[in-house]
Amino acid sequence: MQPSDIPAAPPTPLRTPRPATPSQKLPPLPPPPPDGAAPAGTPGLDRLNGAPPDTAEAHLLPGCGSRRWARRLAAHRPYPDLEALLAAADEASYDLTAGDLDEALAGETVSPQPLVGARGPGTLAAHTALRAAHAEYERQFRHVFVICLDGFRDTELLNVVLTAIHDRLGNEPEEERAVAAEELRRIARGRLTRFAASSA
Repeated sequence: MQPSDIPAAPPTPLRTPRPATPSQKLPPLPPPPPDGAAPAGTPGLDRLNGAPPDTAEAHLLPGCGSRRWARRLAAHRPYPDLEALLAAADEASYDLTAGDLDEALAGETVSPQPLVGARGPGTLAAHTALRAAHAEYERQFRHVFVICLDGFRDTELLNVVLTAIHDRLGNEPEEERAVAAEELRRIARGRLTRFAASSA
């Protein structure tokens, strides 16, 4: 334990992830509105801006399970538009410490979304392979597999997830943590975008 008169070292942000391999590349997120204008109808953003700090943090926490991430975004309100909120979220995501990332990953679960829309011959075998790959991933890396699927059609999801999880099983642990942190950043952007447009 450090003596009280010696300041503690600041948390060390995670490394910037390496560029994705071709099979890990995801479609770009939707472009920002022209001239930086907020899209019409952002009742969720208005609600976030007007909420007490604790309520604002509760609104933000589902975007990324790190409490420090949510507190940081809540502290920088009000946001004039969605792009300002997303920029702040990106900055907070890049500054996640190892402990923040552990907390965020612990809040994620394996989503049934990749199975939606998957039909046809070989689908059952693919589902079985996906469950086995998830189990091996969690055994190897000690957290669930996370991937941003925004922009893909339902019929593509199963193949995208299977390909990505098999690719990423070859990563070293620290390399995979960096990739997972980048996927969480992209997931948070999508969640915040949907929250900003929501009316409840």
